[in-house]
Amino acid sequence: MDPEASLGSLSYVPGTGRPVPEAELGLVQRWRSGGGELVELLSQVRERFGGIAAFRLGPAPTVLVTDPQAVQHVLARHPERYVKRSHRARLLIGDGVLAATGAAWKRQRRLLQSQFTGTGMRRYERRITEAAGTTAGRWGGYASTGQTLDVGREMRRFALDAIWRSLTGHPLDDGTERELAAVAAVAAALPTLPADVTDAQDAVAADLARIDAVARHAIEAARGGVLGPDGPGLLHVLIDAANERPEYTDRLIRDELVTLLVAGHETTATTLTWLYLLLDQYPGAREKALAAGDEGSAQRRRAIQALVHETLRLYPSAWILPRHATEDDVLAGYTVEAGTDILICPYLTHRDPELWPDPEHFDPRRFIAPDGRPAHTGAYFPFGIGPRACLGLQFALRESTVLLEHLLPVHTLAFSSTPRKAAYGITVRPDGPTPATLEPPRT
Repeated sequence: MDPEASLGSLSYVPGTGRPVPEAELGLVQRWRSGGGELVELLSQVRERFGGIAAFRLGPAPTVLVTDPQAVQHVLARHPERYVKRSHRARLLIGDGVLAATGAAWKRQRRLLQSQFTGTGMRRYERRITEAAGTTAGRWGGYASTGQTLDVGREMRRFALDAIWRSLTGHPLDDGTERELAAVAAVAAALPTLPADVTDAQDAVAADLARIDAVARHAIEAARGGVLGPDGPGLLHVLIDAANERPEYTDRLIRDELVTLLVAGHETTATTLTWLYLLLDQYPGAREKALAAGDEGSAQRRRAIQALVHETLRLYPSAWILPRHATEDDVLAGYTVEAGTDILICPYLTHRDPELWPDPEHFDPRRFIAPDGRPAHTGAYFPFGIGPRACLGLQFALRESTVLLEHLLPVHTLAFSSTPRKAAYGITVRPDGPTPATLEPPRT
């Protein structure tokens, strides 16, 4: 659509760019009265007005950005002009690296960055493999007895075990798992909590207290020199930092610990759950991945990684990325004024038919064929791009791949029911339980 054809009433700086096309107020009012999800409104705005469009949910304009070049402009090229003001999960993660801004964020990210590079990742390879082996053993028991399992819960259990081993050096025990269920409970509640901070804290006070108790116990044990069978972990890196950096108080260590727990298991568990739901709809994708090469081969690993990437295309870990314009700017020929809220939406960019042919279809070959995916960086960014891209990208991809290498050749799932819709919170997750049974292991 020609952007000049539906100009709204947004003000702009003369001579610097065109005004951003603005959705009609009636479109927003219809969405509000219908009680639909935010993603429904954003989908309509993108479909009718293109990759850069404005709408109003309050007195100030919000600009939706899904165009790949504009995405890269905001997130990667000019992050100083488009900043994070707060994080939706601050109630849970406090001042952890996901929520931190400015100089504090730079210090915290610098400390953690080395832990998630290729060299750093090798420290956690064995721990991820052990967590996957524990899950595979548990699934073998389910298959032999015909017991029903909940796939979402199993994936959370695996991912929590992997990150807990990496943080503390200890495998996840049943008591810790029960207490850390509060992390998922708070994360799921965040979109519906009261706007008032005190009221919101009161609503989840019991769960936050459980999380704080687990964190406090883990910090005390690590500080006391209690090492797990896998040796020191990421938590020890944070504690060592406190010896030289006064800003690393027990509260900040707690916030980083919880941040890593949330980022290190919630997104991975959700991705793996979606992947199995997609394989239920497209069973041939599993067979093709296994047929790509022998066990342990680079070809099979690449095919399994393609399953993960295609799942992340449809259900990106970060489905929406809010930013705030701190100064006037021209974005892909359109003027954005200081004070404008920006919504980057990977979920919609990844489903744009002009970028991804037949975008609703699950097709892992997009990530294997030479021309299977768009070349532009801003067309695929499930973990964000630029300086604030997710630190744990390689960790998440590695744990997903390792688990699937253990499970896919041995088990197939039969779901007794599947969720009919998605829930859009911190992540895009299946809105309901995922009960299934396993076929007996093949010998």
